[in-house]
Amino acid sequence: MPTGACGIKCDVCRLKLIALCSSCGPGKSQVARAKLEAQKRLLGAPCPILACASLKQVDYCMRDCDLFPCENFGAGPYPFSRSFLDMQQRRRRERPPALTPYGSQVHVPEHYWDSIQSRDLAELCRLMPGRPYGEDNLIFTSLAEDIMVDRRHRCLRRYQAGNWEVSLDPQLELVTLLFLNRVSAPLPLAGEFISTADLKEAHYFTGPHRLPLENLLERFGHDLPGLKRACGSLGGHPLELADAAFSLLPLPRVPLYFLFWFGDEEFPPQIKVLFDRSIESYFSASGIWLLVNLVCTNLLRGRPLTATAATP
Repeated sequence: MPTGACGIKCDVCRLKLIALCSSCGPGKSQVARAKLEAQKRLLGAPCPILACASLKQVDYCMRDCDLFPCENFGAGPYPFSRSFLDMQQRRRRERPPALTPYGSQVHVPEHYWDSIQSRDLAELCRLMPGRPYGEDNLIFTSLAEDIMVDRRHRCLRRYQAGNWEVSLDPQLELVTLLFLNRVSAPLPLAGEFISTADLKEAHYFTGPHRLPLENLLERFGHDLPGLKRACGSLGGHPLELADAAFSLLPLPRVPLYFLFWFGDEEFPPQIKVLFDRSIESYFSASGIWLLVNLVCTNLLRGRPLTATAATP
């Protein structure tokens, strides 16, 4: 375990090669506990970063802690510069790129907007379901966040700091428009859990189209508290399945069920995504891939609680 909780990768350091220093290890490791005792004995006090990671049971601050970079890093100058910490704060506020399975940018065709602009607002609200906002817009909930479909300006908006700000998330825009263009009746949930293998287009989910779950495994495969926080921040509801499981709603009628089996010394962690059978009424295989990727991105990115929009 050559990488320390702070993020310093010790296996590329000459001091480690010549045995003058050793790694602090991840915050939850026995290596970290031994290092803390050695620091107290030799230096009189432990490293505050390692001590915090060990206390909070966080392996790596930069990956696993929602508060990074915190005051333990800001007090500096070790281990990172102020410029690096400022960059981390700035980039963490940015929305990740919306990419297809092939790595290209997600594109929203204009004709999807053409279709819903001519639809009756009350009918769209009934089918979503959502609620009207003004004369031409509707609001729905995605992952516990209010989203406005602004038909006049052909964009989605998020409620932030008391204002409806344009959403810069083409992935959410595309799945929303795909749903609104395809839904024809407010179908109830079928109540049947299915996997990608049970879908009519099961063959799609191979090669580059495999569900993008690797980064979730890396982040949460050994971190149940972090998983609970991430799912809770997105409105996830726990299920009595696997080692842990949550139902998440990227769109009001489209639940995704994330099942987690946590890794140990003998078995690696696993994640499986299930769907309600009704999902094929709204989405093709490529749309289902986008929905899963949208939820995965939000789980990894994390999101502070935001204000709920007032009804006009």
